[in-house]
Amino acid sequence: MDSVSGVGPQMLADVKPPFIPEGATGMTILVEWPPGHPGTPPHRHSGPCFGYVIEGAVRWELEGEPEHVIKAGETFWEPGGDVIHYQNGNARSDASAKYIVFMMCAPGQPMLTLVEEEELAERAHRRAPRPSA
Repeated sequence: MDSVSGVGPQMLADVKPPFIPEGATGMTILVEWPPGHPGTPPHRHSGPCFGYVIEGAVRWELEGEPEHVIKAGETFWEPGGDVIHYQNGNARSDASAKYIVFMMCAPGQPMLTLVEEEELAERAHRRAPRPSA
C-alpha cells in the first residue's frame, strides 16, 4: 500500500460489527436517489451494512444517533439486527446522490424489512432529538 502518494489501496473505514448472522451471505447494491428523494422509509437489516457515498450527499439517521449528512468520498456502516434505520435519503435538492452498500444478510430473512408505525411510536424514546427546522 502506498499511502503517501495516494496510489493503491487506501483505508476508508475500519469497524468491527457487533455480530454477523450465522450462515450470512453478502450482497452489494448500488443506490441512486434523485434530488430531494426522501430515501427508504424506516427499516432494519438482518445483518451489518457497510457503504461508500460515490456522488452527492446522503441524510443518515440510525436509532439512537443524531441525524447527519454523509458526503461523497465518505463511508458509513450500520449494525443491522434490531436497530432502526430512519433515514438514507438524498440530502440535496439540486443534485443526485449515489452510494454502494455491502450487506451481510441472515439466511431466510429479507435484506430489508420496513418498520410499522406502531413500532416506531413504541420506540420513539430511542430516537435522537430531531434537528430544529
